[in-house]
Amino acid sequence: MDKVRAKKHLGQHFLTDLSIAQRIADSLDCDCSNTLEIGPGMGVLTQYLLRNEKLKLKVVEIDHESVEYLHSNFNMQEGTIIENDFLRMDLAEIFGGENFTVIGNFPYNISSQIFFKILDYKDMIPEVVCMLQREVARRLASPPGNKDYGILSVFLQAYYDIEYLFTVDEGVFNPPPKVKSGVIRVKRNAVQSLGCDEALFRTVVKSTFNQRRKTIWNSIRTIAFNHDAVKEHPYMKKRPEQLSVQDFVELTNMVAANK
Repeated sequence: MDKVRAKKHLGQHFLTDLSIAQRIADSLDCDCSNTLEIGPGMGVLTQYLLRNEKLKLKVVEIDHESVEYLHSNFNMQEGTIIENDFLRMDLAEIFGGENFTVIGNFPYNISSQIFFKILDYKDMIPEVVCMLQREVARRLASPPGNKDYGILSVFLQAYYDIEYLFTVDEGVFNPPPKVKSGVIRVKRNAVQSLGCDEALFRTVVKSTFNQRRKTIWNSIRTIAFNHDAVKEHPYMKKRPEQLSVQDFVELTNMVAANK
């Protein structure tokens, strides 16, 4: 098979610049040898990961044509190439319950969903290195206080430290996307527990950001609790992008105490 046809419905944009592929592969900075690549496509990143003898690499690819290409062009051990939908997999089974890092040129149309999935397995995934839309990369890495900061920023930063590494231009992909891409490194922090009801934390964050133009006082009233008990708190006059992860933890505990 000569090459794989990029499929729009899968959000495929194949990286063609080998130096960028190597730079992404070299950005892994973790002692964990088990490594899962999401969406390898024609293996432009895979080839550099395979050269790293420290890595125990597996790849997951939903596109059958790409899977056939990988089998034809790479001498990889049986079971290394997994034809499946990452979003539907039990990730604990991939490396037999062991921890693993994640790397990949994430499909643009599901990059946020991939990170929500990673959060479900946060205690097994110490590091993620990925390329995604620059807008999304900036959003994930954004500190509080600006418009890029949002729901996934808070959720991810609660458990991970995020570093924006570099920008990738449109012209090094086939087909070229309409936007620039960004590469980030996401490393698990030391937080084991947020110190609040984590399900309620997610509800509070989502409820406030879903009405991000409103003050916390107005948006949090969609949650059932004694609103008057927190009416005078300084957070009530702020908008959600002004609150840090720790502020949201405190807000969650206030809601829980007044249910």
